[in-house]
Amino acid sequence: MASRPFPFGAARQDLSETTLTGDSVTTISAILLAAGQSRRMAPVNKLALDVQGVPLVLRTARTLLSCPLEEVVVVVGHEAERVRAMLDGLPVCVVYNEHYNQGRVTSIQAGLAALAKPCDGFMVCLSDQALLEPTDVSELISAFAQRSHGSVLVPQYQGRRGNPVICDGQHRRALLNGDSRLSCRQFIDQHPELVYPFPVDRDHVLFDVDTPADYERLIGRLGQRDARMDAEAAACRAGGAML
Repeated sequence: MASRPFPFGAARQDLSETTLTGDSVTTISAILLAAGQSRRMAPVNKLALDVQGVPLVLRTARTLLSCPLEEVVVVVGHEAERVRAMLDGLPVCVVYNEHYNQGRVTSIQAGLAALAKPCDGFMVCLSDQALLEPTDVSELISAFAQRSHGSVLVPQYQGRRGNPVICDGQHRRALLNGDSRLSCRQFIDQHPELVYPFPVDRDHVLFDVDTPADYERLIGRLGQRDARMDAEAAACRAGGAML
């Protein structure tokens, strides 16, 4: 259930022309990928799975909307109208990728093309990262703005690469014109000087929902977290009553 790297189709000649600075980014936009076919969940569309009373895709979108992002673009494809309906009322831009079955990079390209507001960087997030919290995303945004080198922040938990990834806006043209066969892992291996690995303390950047077993683990972990939070709240109330 390792978090899947997203395809990163960047032309080498475009990358060589990029000037990188660690303090230039002030605004970040997000692209939420929600076009996949949920093949390992078939016939269920995993984006519609109930997670604490809301569809999975809605939960992830709300997480992003709680963060300091310029805008959120959601790319749909498989069962597009159904997914769009789950997001009804949210202040997000929903765009349809008619080529969604040709690979994830086509959804990234559709999302980049739909960005309406100027931004210095963009985040690519998977819609099934149900454990992500606003604090996780905000931490990545802050780390990207303060990075010492590189132009692609890749979160890592115990040495394993995760998502979401944040890219400097200067890579937008390269991605829009890029090679859809080039995966993120290949990109990182070919251009290590552009990557800023950022270690995190929680595995939320690795956890995604691909199979029924993943979904069961998700519900179990959320239940444990809720129980822990309830216990902490009760302890705080008891402590306050004693004062």
